[in-house]
Amino acid sequence: MREEYENNIHVIGAREKNLKNVNVKIPKKQITVFTGVSGSGKSSLVFDTIAAESQRQLNETYSSFIRHRLPHYGHPDMDSIENLSVAIVISQKRIGGNARSTVGTITDIYSLLRLLFSRIGKPFVGYSDVFSFNNPAGMCSKCEGLGKVDTINIERLLDKNKSLNEGAIQFPTFRPGEVRWKRYVCTGLFDNDKKLRDYREDELDTLLYKTGFKPQNPTDGWPPTSKYEGIVPRIERTFLSKESRDVILYKEAIDHVVTRGICPLCKGARLNQKVLECKINGKNIADCTKMQVNDLINFIRNIKAPSSYTMVEAIIHRLEHLNSIGLGYLSLDRDTATLSGGESQRIKMVRQLGSSLTDITYIFDEPSIGLHPHDVNRINNLLKSLRDKGNTVLIVEHDADVIKIADHVIDMGPKAGTKGGNVIYEGGIKGLLKAETLTGKFLSYRPRLKESIREPKGWLSIKHASLHNLKDVSVDIPIGVMTVVTGVAGSGKSTLINHVFPQYYPETIFIDQGAIQASKRSNIATYTEIFDSIRKLFAKENRVEASLFSFNSQGACPECKGLGITYTDLAFMDPVESVCEVCQGHRFTKEVLQFKLRKKNISEVLEMTIDEAMKFFNEKEILATLGGLRDVGIGYITLGQPLNTLSGGELQRVKLAAELEKRENIYVLDEPTTGLHMSDISQLIRIMDRIVHQGSTLIVIEHNLDIMSHADWIIDLGPGAGQDGGKVIFEGQPKDLVKHNSSITGKYLKQYTLSIE
Repeated sequence: MREEYENNIHVIGAREKNLKNVNVKIPKKQITVFTGVSGSGKSSLVFDTIAAESQRQLNETYSSFIRHRLPHYGHPDMDSIENLSVAIVISQKRIGGNARSTVGTITDIYSLLRLLFSRIGKPFVGYSDVFSFNNPAGMCSKCEGLGKVDTINIERLLDKNKSLNEGAIQFPTFRPGEVRWKRYVCTGLFDNDKKLRDYREDELDTLLYKTGFKPQNPTDGWPPTSKYEGIVPRIERTFLSKESRDVILYKEAIDHVVTRGICPLCKGARLNQKVLECKINGKNIADCTKMQVNDLINFIRNIKAPSSYTMVEAIIHRLEHLNSIGLGYLSLDRDTATLSGGESQRIKMVRQLGSSLTDITYIFDEPSIGLHPHDVNRINNLLKSLRDKGNTVLIVEHDADVIKIADHVIDMGPKAGTKGGNVIYEGGIKGLLKAETLTGKFLSYRPRLKESIREPKGWLSIKHASLHNLKDVSVDIPIGVMTVVTGVAGSGKSTLINHVFPQYYPETIFIDQGAIQASKRSNIATYTEIFDSIRKLFAKENRVEASLFSFNSQGACPECKGLGITYTDLAFMDPVESVCEVCQGHRFTKEVLQFKLRKKNISEVLEMTIDEAMKFFNEKEILATLGGLRDVGIGYITLGQPLNTLSGGELQRVKLAAELEKRENIYVLDEPTTGLHMSDISQLIRIMDRIVHQGSTLIVIEHNLDIMSHADWIIDLGPGAGQDGGKVIFEGQPKDLVKHNSSITGKYLKQYTLSIE
């Protein structure tokens, strides 16, 4: 009995969000996968209960001084958790970071490279610190270690069809009559009525660049002691220097005339010339960071200096970890801010592999996100290795291939929102396959390749695209059908569709994974603008002003300011979040809540789910919007649920709903299956069909095999990632892709659609 207790984490009476008094046993030192439809309660149990309580208790071990500076976690709504270990959450949140954060610095591989070059690089230029582009001794003097500099676009700065008197300088405070304008028209150096296009080369050079002399024949208005300063150095000094206070004030104008380009001195290497002279086998440290990880491994392996053995082994070990999880196409100089959520998550995973800690609980949020089926197996091996080191691994996941490596499965449901929040299956994978749950049924499901293919109404052409890793790509995308763009992570899909395609077709509408600008005051009703119509209905019914029914205006509860919740900051203790005692969480004043529409007050309407609201309203404009939200599979969300509490997948579907009734557009969906249960994907496919049926062209960037099997046309990029990708391997119908021997995607699509395990 004692042994059974110690071998499990016990969650008792979990009631966070939609959880219905959940009791569950989670085996330690095993892989447990949590499954269920979106909104079923998986994240509420794993992240909001288990992870939050582990972090809260860990933080309590620190002094009050430190606790005050750590994130504050409230006590999850539950009875207790027993036998809990320290949890490390590896989420999809992008690493971000500033311009000085790179893949090399975040993984600590760059620190090892610096040490290597300081020991065996020739000629010796200093110790490891001088190889840091964040150290004044090593950084390039022009770009200060950023590798990029801001340059002024003269074509945007000047309208050469105008004279100075006509306002040729297109920048605030340089326009006719303004202070800085007088510094040029009062110099006596220029014909102020002469069009700039007629200036001699030396005149234009003086206007733009010359500096540090006194004009010989200035006119009235020129300060007698002042020296002349060209437009470009003046803007750089006044608006682009680190000390400038005008950057925010004139941000829009600066963004218009300033472009960021590669530093002309260091050519993007970030380091000064002396440091770049230090080389190993003909390459300096910047050359190494520009290589793809899989190429850098081969270079480092060929370093044979006896004194370098330990460093070489350590570098190769970490690089191989990156390569093993499908990130071999990255380079160490890649800015972390440009990494996708999936790439960020995998880099965080790599950092844990080097840890000597055991008996840790690692919690993963959909580790398969952004991965081609070919790469999912690599992630599975990594997850197993963390377990085999003696750790507990908890995974929230929808991907069937990840679910199948579980030692234990906890399936949540049966459905979403108020219809979820229960544990509907616990046990092994074999039992789940026989269980009468949505997850169990769909794990055994295999689709057929689409038989009825829609015919293109024309073609959208891209010619000779060579951005990033694309290698002179020309491709035709059919109009009026559903095209799926596939390929391993890093093959060039996003570059082709998200960056090159809009240059040809700027009218394209992108529905991506980017978050909606969401706060705790914005909700489904306000975002879709149906709240305006609802408030007008209440106002008309009760013959009062519509503003009374806004929780951001005069009708709001004065105590909680319309939030329904009050927050109490207890200094070093966790902030207390509690239901407002004055309005009881209803957000509005008592007077406002007395006004009714069809026997419901405004607070009761906001507490309705989308499905419930469909039965309550009969106004066409409201029903049209609600119908779109229901059709994208989020009918379980309430009208008043704050947007900042929705998942990324839910937010994407909110954006998708807004486009459903539009016609004859070009739409791009970027991995729309993110966060979707297998049962929800069939509904998503119906929505995609509806968009195409209405006359639009649909382009989907996707790894999901169900989506591929339903495509009218597939464009497969590869064959590999990074430098090994960037080519169109296949373009045509799915039935022909499965016969294509050199396509990795075709191989997996064939296995998925033809075999049943």
